[in-house]
Amino acid sequence: MRKALLILVLVTCFLPARLSVAADVPLAAIPPGEAGAKAALESSPRHHEWVDLPQSGDAEKLSLFVAYPERKDKAPVVLVIHEVYGLTDWLRAVADRLAADGFIAIAPDLLTGRGPGSGGTDTFASRDDAVRAVRDLTPALVNTALDAASRYGKSLPAATGKVATVGFCWGGGQSFSYATVRSELNAAVVYYGTTPDPSAFAAIRAPVLGLYGGDDARVTATVGPAEAKMKELGKTFITATYPGAGHGFLRAQDGRDGANQAAALKAWPTTVEFLRKYLE
Repeated sequence: MRKALLILVLVTCFLPARLSVAADVPLAAIPPGEAGAKAALESSPRHHEWVDLPQSGDAEKLSLFVAYPERKDKAPVVLVIHEVYGLTDWLRAVADRLAADGFIAIAPDLLTGRGPGSGGTDTFASRDDAVRAVRDLTPALVNTALDAASRYGKSLPAATGKVATVGFCWGGGQSFSYATVRSELNAAVVYYGTTPDPSAFAAIRAPVLGLYGGDDARVTATVGPAEAKMKELGKTFITATYPGAGHGFLRAQDGRDGANQAAALKAWPTTVEFLRKYLE
């Protein structure tokens, strides 16, 4: 009996750290993976709405998906910047989760007016077509759209006036880049997005949080130089890299033998804590 207890104690002590985190953070407290996104949206008790803003850049309008938190006081705004796949159900489910955590989440469809029949993301025939359209977006067009979404968010009666960005994959890179051109931004979160040219970092005022998969060298190779430059300039750049996780781990939570989900269970609470620190 004593031997069995000793074995149990030893096994418990040397379990991988990701398992203890997974046990502490319920899956319901983070965004769903891609497969569960539509069901999460349909079952959400929070208020969602679509808003069309007038002309943005070279497009006649800009469509926003807005998710509101259930709280009695005003809330900060988080702009949710989509992956290279456009404004998908999964990205909207992420916005809904941010609303559950107390933020007004605004997800602009940066493909508004660029799909068939001047439609948005949902009008493209395939994901590959959406990817090609996103690749054609210039930094100026992206920043103009984010500016419009930010102005709208700040104008909401239920908003505090503070704004942050959270971006994923391609959108993660845009989140970081936007911080280099908008000094009034209050915070930026980067999920596995490449970093901008360090020569642009001097203009950054917002604290930046970067979250990366350990098995994503295409992206992580850009992080070290960015960390060094941000430190040199006295800027706040907090990073976390999760062993075994791949690119897109928050969306592809069923991938890489559990490493992606383990990363998601650590990254999301870190995101919420960071946003609350700089926005609340």
